[in-house]
Amino acid sequence: MRKFILLVFILIFVNNAYSQKVQLSASSKISVLTCGPGEVLYTAFGHSAIRVQDQAQNIDVVYNFGVFSARGMEFYYEFSQGRMDYLLARSYFSDFLYEYKLENRWVKEQLLNLDLKQRNELFQFLENNARPENRIYKYDYLLNNCATKIWDVQKNVFGDQLIFDPNYIDTLYTFRELMQQNLKTNTWGQFGIDLALGAVIDRKATPEEHMFLPEYVSKQLKKSKLGNQVLSPNEKEIVASIEQEVENNFFLSPLFWFLIGLIITGLVTYNDVNKNKRSRWFDFLLFLITGLHGLLIFYLWFLTDHIWTVNNFNILWLFPLNIITAFFLLKKSLPKWLPKYLILLITLISITCILWLVKIQSFSVLIIPIILLLIIRYLFLYSRFSSK
Repeated sequence: MRKFILLVFILIFVNNAYSQKVQLSASSKISVLTCGPGEVLYTAFGHSAIRVQDQAQNIDVVYNFGVFSARGMEFYYEFSQGRMDYLLARSYFSDFLYEYKLENRWVKEQLLNLDLKQRNELFQFLENNARPENRIYKYDYLLNNCATKIWDVQKNVFGDQLIFDPNYIDTLYTFRELMQQNLKTNTWGQFGIDLALGAVIDRKATPEEHMFLPEYVSKQLKKSKLGNQVLSPNEKEIVASIEQEVENNFFLSPLFWFLIGLIITGLVTYNDVNKNKRSRWFDFLLFLITGLHGLLIFYLWFLTDHIWTVNNFNILWLFPLNIITAFFLLKKSLPKWLPKYLILLITLISITCILWLVKIQSFSVLIIPIILLLIIRYLFLYSRFSSK
């Protein structure tokens, strides 16, 4: 019985010891880390995290909201559905820094102007959110990501004491323009973003919405106030990236391959006109490829939880029904409705151009060669079969 009582006492003591909250000392510091872009697409927009230091208690950790929990095929499925779960991860600062040095990405630090009470409040909030039952959150690449969390966390902790400065930037951009600032136009990554995301990202982002990008979080911290004091007036570089010459291979770029597609379409069509024939397999592949991409856009728009892939008018020139028409084009004798269908396709391309001109949706300039090759082939098919 005495052993049992002693065991219970020990368990209670240990539990109390672990449940006591660690309090930061007067020498502690809390800062925001802003990291430069990487070469992989999901790192191209940079990164933000919060660092907590306290030499008196041997604490130097980073709270990182940019970690995803899914792995392998599960990641791709969840991402395609728009149901990504991200989590808050806590790691040693040395480990965090090592990764960015390894990837040759710069890291800058902004010390937050907080008193001891405020530092402890922020620290306890982060500690509580790092617990297994609290660490997971629903990710949104424009509204709820590693960068937006930096401001959200401080707003949760400090409330109305935290004063946002809407004049921290001179020019407001659309979401699409903001993403284009971090990616070159003639890349597969930028082309994929322009193809997959709809007209909803072509509205002007508010000053606060600009902070889905880490660089705008950094700019805001230099202007916003906590009470009467600027939150973080200074910034220092703790890791400098080494400038390296990046070789852009034009022969691997989308523009090169789209121009090749345009040239091939022109040559095939010219040959078909001269020989009074039709390359059925060429038409089949052309309609199949455009139809499949149209189905992908339809899927992202109507069958997922994504809010940024709706109203995507790329579906007009990448028409999903082309996938059905492709199989009719394999036959020698074609259905009577084909000329009218081709008129519909040309009309949809014309509407796409109008939507682009009136700025309802901004399309990638890289689609111009594709639009031209589609018009060439559609007109050829129409002239060939409308007179029959």
